[in-house]
Amino acid sequence: MGGFFGAVSKRDTVLDVFFGTDYHSHLGTRRGGMAAYDETKGLQRKIHKIENSPFRTKFENISNTMRGNAAIGSISDSDAQPLLVRSKLGLYAICIIGLINNKEKLVEDFLFTNGGHFGAMTNDGINSTELVAAMINQKDNFADGIAYAQSVIDGTASILILTDDGRIIAARDRMGRIPVLIGVNDEGYCVSFEDFAYKKLGYEDYKELGPGEVVEFTADSFKVLREPGTKTRICAFLWSYYGYSTSCYEGINVEVMRYNNGRIMAEADRKNGVAQDIDYVSGIPDSGTPHAIGYAHESRIQFTRPFIKYTPTWSRSFTPANQNERNRVAKMKQIPVHDLIYGKKLLFVDDSIVRGTQLRETVDFLYENGAKEVHIRSACPPIMYSCKYLNFSRATSEMELIARRTIAELEGEDGFKYINEYTDSSTERGKRLRSSICEKMHFTSLEFQSIDGIIKAIGLPADKVCTYCWTGKE
Repeated sequence: MGGFFGAVSKRDTVLDVFFGTDYHSHLGTRRGGMAAYDETKGLQRKIHKIENSPFRTKFENISNTMRGNAAIGSISDSDAQPLLVRSKLGLYAICIIGLINNKEKLVEDFLFTNGGHFGAMTNDGINSTELVAAMINQKDNFADGIAYAQSVIDGTASILILTDDGRIIAARDRMGRIPVLIGVNDEGYCVSFEDFAYKKLGYEDYKELGPGEVVEFTADSFKVLREPGTKTRICAFLWSYYGYSTSCYEGINVEVMRYNNGRIMAEADRKNGVAQDIDYVSGIPDSGTPHAIGYAHESRIQFTRPFIKYTPTWSRSFTPANQNERNRVAKMKQIPVHDLIYGKKLLFVDDSIVRGTQLRETVDFLYENGAKEVHIRSACPPIMYSCKYLNFSRATSEMELIARRTIAELEGEDGFKYINEYTDSSTERGKRLRSSICEKMHFTSLEFQSIDGIIKAIGLPADKVCTYCWTGKE
């Protein structure tokens, strides 16, 4: 996915942006970057790879080489950014969060109409941030340019711009699928994906941008360049998985949502008379843990940690480039607590089940250490569609999704006509889906959170939450 942070202050703000950007490291693994504006030095920019070393390590000495009263930073799971762009709108730095599905068409249309060019990368690809900048530059000001870019993009784009006179322009994506929040203190303003990032830096909540809203701010001023739209479709996965536990989106805290989500799943199991003879409830670390705590509280079954992740040197299982190596590292990190596994009936809550590869290895690891039963609960409904709005999954094909692949095995492509039935555990098709996954994954039992359950846990009206990956509804 990715994240960004920016600030304008009456003092040097490079360290604020360094720490604020670093607080978004859970959102991306490929590139980190910062840009700053200083009256003497002008615009400065640094970008580093963070695939094998975290943002903090790469940028820890940034205050020795970069200064400015205005700065922006980016954590990216895709292209290098921020980029420096020189155009008729002036010199500026830009970074984005989102996913562009019609990238090739936009590139071709631009090249045919304008006769310009893009910098090609090694794989002949085009940097998405550069493409968005090209769209913005077709209009006479940033507000109109951002509006135009967002209107022609099939997908999602939240945008952060630092101008060559020290202004920051921030835009939330057109449907509000990801958050953009503004903080304030006595010395200026900041903008962030995660609100806890600026609260740790001494800022307070100022406002959360609405869908498509564009704002501009300096240390002394804040103004709205484009009013927000009326339709919001914020991503439900922010609460169930991607968001950091201390964050709030649309006023809803992530950790609280996860507790509530687990409680709702436990209520459903109790109502259905399943998984009542369990010794311990646990979470698949780390994001599954708060869901599991909520489940344990509601079911009144003891919460334990039957295995602990060793993270001093292996903080991220996806660091190695090779998938087999990533899987091995993930397994090596799991250190068992034998007294909590041997002979026990265990119920684990995972934040979601996408492909299921690592989850099966975890379950086999538990059986190898003497578990009697391993029950699995997914804090999300079955994922049936690859996300078309955010780059949150590494799946390259919908057939990598275990739920969709299982439907094809059971019924062929005709089965996709009955996805709603497969999602619902009360139907015969729903029961077959769960039974089949249990068999291939070695689960004792499996259940997914319902659509209604996760919407209830979030606490927003259903029409304000994007559930495309579960329902296919835009």
